[in-house]
Amino acid sequence: MDEPKRTRVWELLGAGLDCPAVARSLGMSVDTVRAIEAKTGGVRPKARQRSKRVLSLDEREEISRGLAEGVSLREIATRLGRAPSTISREVAHNGGRRSYRALRADRGAWQRAERPKPAKLMVCPRLRRQVERLLEKRFSPRQISQWLARTHPMEPERRVSHETIYQSLYVQGRGALRAELHQALRSGRAIRRPRARSALKRRSRIPNMVLISERPAEVEDRAVPGHWEGDLIVGSKASSIGTLVERHTRFVMLLKLRNRTADEVRRAMTTRIKTLPTELRRSVTWDQGNEMALHREFTIATGVQVYFCDPHSPWQRGSNENTNGLLRQYFPKGTDLSIHSQAELNRVARQLNGRPRETLSWMTPWEDERGRCNDPLTPPPVSHRLAGITASAMSAAVALAWPTGPAWAGRTEVASMNRLVLRGRTLIALAVGWVVLFVIAGAAFNGHSHVDNVVWPIVFIALFLVVAFEVIGLVALVRSRRSGAR
Repeated sequence: MDEPKRTRVWELLGAGLDCPAVARSLGMSVDTVRAIEAKTGGVRPKARQRSKRVLSLDEREEISRGLAEGVSLREIATRLGRAPSTISREVAHNGGRRSYRALRADRGAWQRAERPKPAKLMVCPRLRRQVERLLEKRFSPRQISQWLARTHPMEPERRVSHETIYQSLYVQGRGALRAELHQALRSGRAIRRPRARSALKRRSRIPNMVLISERPAEVEDRAVPGHWEGDLIVGSKASSIGTLVERHTRFVMLLKLRNRTADEVRRAMTTRIKTLPTELRRSVTWDQGNEMALHREFTIATGVQVYFCDPHSPWQRGSNENTNGLLRQYFPKGTDLSIHSQAELNRVARQLNGRPRETLSWMTPWEDERGRCNDPLTPPPVSHRLAGITASAMSAAVALAWPTGPAWAGRTEVASMNRLVLRGRTLIALAVGWVVLFVIAGAAFNGHSHVDNVVWPIVFIALFLVVAFEVIGLVALVRSRRSGAR
């Protein structure tokens, strides 16, 4: 491959394109591009420059013409302003007077001038062993360089730059260090990746993003519930679990995902968000991951606005990041997350929501500042449901059976009531009974209700008074009828 094309390969790689993209742009095979990159470990070779002290191609052409004219070497040196010894060595090294050719001599001199400098780690075994030991301890090359400079301030031969260490690991021709030591690097790569390529991959492809800077102020102070933070925790085999954390209460919801596509994330989030009460559906804050590319469709389906964090700013979703760390107790890194069912995810979420949090004054996410239940997903306890069903049945039965007026009605007044008044009061009794029925049944069966320990006693007291008045009125009516019969 000629030098201009090789230079173009390195220009495209440095611009952030990967090997397949470079190969398509230049009409080359991918293997050829990868071989060029791997030969130097992804490090672009420095462009060679001709020193001003050496003879140029024009000067060699002048030497060739002088030799053809039969001019002496000293005369040629005078014309060029060079030392006669320089011209004599140039002619002698390239075939003598009869065989000297300017172009061939220039190419030969360029090739002979390529003398790679041996790496410092190769010529200093003591320093090399020390660097290898520090790499095995997971020191980064920059940490090694700074540690050596601080430990040996008066011994330059025992210091080395971090770039020298990187090149000894990446570049095959300068491989003074053991080849397997590249695995000790944080990235574990044996080829340097240009920063432009990483930046190109990190560039978000999400259309119409609404950045976090446009988020309302009420979200920032966490005073209003209903604002969520979301993310994915990733496992092996491309498996993942969706996580949602409510900013006000730190309430956690987990989403079972079949894959990490934007459509699957949209489907799972839409299904779960729609189960929440309206007051708990305000906004979602997400990072700029491509799994939220369908955020507009999600907003249209749920009415929940999605705000995106700034790049490389995980602290803008602090509650979610902290929760993801807690979830790693249940779902370790490197495990297959697809084996967990939604029921198991719900169990884990209930455990997290039952933990007291210091930021909540050691209350749980199920409780707010007044200590009441604040769980929008878990149905009320069984005791509440049984009490609601029992109270509803009693209210309906008594309301249907109540024939007439209030408990304080006397015998004479009750006996003199006409049928129209009796029917009117019976209809009122039926309406009151059915209202109580629907209120308590709804509180018992609706998993999204917020009936708590304060409201339940009030409901039961009101129900008790209604039942008591109805029973006393029924007894009064029975007694009046018996008296009239006599």
